Amino acid sequence: MMEKDSMDMQGEDTVQATQLVEAARQAALNAHAPYSRFAVGAALLMRDGTIVTGANVENASYGLSLCAETVAVATASAAGRLREIVAVGVIGGAMDADGRPTGTSPVSPCGRCRQVLNEAAQMSGRDLPVHCGAAVGDAIRSYRVSDLLPDAFGPADLGMA
Repeated sequence: MMEKDSMDMQGEDTVQATQLVEAARQAALNAHAPYSRFAVGAALLMRDGTIVTGANVENASYGLSLCAETVAVATASAAGRLREIVAVGVIGGAMDADGRPTGTSPVSPCGRCRQVLNEAAQMSGRDLPVHCGAAVGDAIRSYRVSDLLPDAFGPADLGMA
């Protein structure tokens, strides 16, 4: 059973959201998005306070492209830290001529990434907060993984609870 924390965006939650969105913005600067020209950055807050980031990596064979959230989760997993994720930050936006993401509306994870984040949430035993920020400005929308992917398929459906 996953622990569901409050999402009142007061105090510590606001600081966490702002910190993760800023880390995601920095990660998005490393996006390799020559085809879509849409940069995405993701940041994972770990139990010890460290942050693991990822940026989208596109490929000429489009189906082989990787989303920022998937890159960040895979990086945490490769370090043996998949169960330590406590919160997520995501930003995205069309790239300007200098390769910087633009846009003032928060961007949320795609369907595939919602499934990847759900797996991480189930592994950590927490209904992870996902802070979706704008590439530019202060706009942030916060959700829980269970809000983004209700009735999700996961390890428990395979008898691996």
